Amino acid sequence: MASFMKRGSKWQARVTWRDELGKLHQKSKLGFLTKQQARQWAVEQEQKRIDGQLTDNDPVFAEYFKDWFETYKADKISLSTQRLYKKTSERITTFWGHSKISDVTRRQYQKFMNQFGKNHAKETVQKTNSIIRASVKDAILDGLISKDFTQRIELTWDTKRTVKVQYLSIKQLNQLVQSLENGIQPKYISRYMILTAVYTGMRLGEIMALQWSDVNFNFKTITINKSYDYVSGGKLKPPKTESSNRTIKVNQSLLDLIHQLKQNNQEFVFMGDNNKIPGSTAVNKTLKKHLKLCGIERNNFHFHSLRHSHVAYLLANDIDLYAISQRLGHSNMTTTAKKYAYLIDEYRARSDKRINDALEKIGNNNVHQFVHQNED
Repeated sequence: MASFMKRGSKWQARVTWRDELGKLHQKSKLGFLTKQQARQWAVEQEQKRIDGQLTDNDPVFAEYFKDWFETYKADKISLSTQRLYKKTSERITTFWGHSKISDVTRRQYQKFMNQFGKNHAKETVQKTNSIIRASVKDAILDGLISKDFTQRIELTWDTKRTVKVQYLSIKQLNQLVQSLENGIQPKYISRYMILTAVYTGMRLGEIMALQWSDVNFNFKTITINKSYDYVSGGKLKPPKTESSNRTIKVNQSLLDLIHQLKQNNQEFVFMGDNNKIPGSTAVNKTLKKHLKLCGIERNNFHFHSLRHSHVAYLLANDIDLYAISQRLGHSNMTTTAKKYAYLIDEYRARSDKRINDALEKIGNNNVHQFVHQNED
């Protein structure tokens, strides 16, 4: 049942219904310019009632997002990721205030993302949008709203804040490795961690969590099945994603290097005799020191950039994208292609030439001879 009332210059619609237990419920909305608009809203609510989706629970958007984060995400993500969710919650509160989630429109959301993108980098904009979209999809599943107001949104960002990830050339990578290995001793643990990143492309948390039981010297493999949450003080946690669980082949040179750390007599490969594993600050300080010794200037180069350098090196040596994707622990090649598109583009010209050279061989005498031999 629906009723309509004019309040000032705007119309209000109210719908009432009883649930299967006979309990009376009602839901109202104010702000329609015409009575016809109010009637249309009431018709939509009636259809939702028929579909079993109508509810009188209509929380404030900001409050719903905060409760959603605490219920579904808080205890499953790292402290650093939690900070992004909490910051997003603050931004939603600032923009929408006490607006109900059912009142949020796609147009409003587009304006929110436009405003946010003016002074944020591409990755931050994409992550923020992804987080909000996830909460909205759950709101639909909870029957709070019927439409996804985050669909088909155009994202914009500040290109000046979007720093292109830097990586080292093969020559620079060789210089860095030589500098790190020069006079290396088991007490210089950060050096070993940097070298491990160069040779494996592993993330810092994965390297920190590495235990001797994960290293197979006979089969020359490293198994990655956990990560070290250095932000929260050293708690072990599952890898970033399910696909991050992997076993990778490693070269003998790396195995010979990390074997030197056996003398520290620790369960963790990179734990020193002080029972501590170097964290982000320590390894980045060592990395910057050796880059400077090599005369390599990279203002935005940090430990994670070694992962990008590892990919660049593999691409330069014609390793196919599928093998690289598996080595990095990506769920599929699409993830790898998107993340490293800028690197792939750089090697596309060379690949195009190889394709052209291969195609030019079609129809020549050697090919004809090969075909006839196989037909016989």
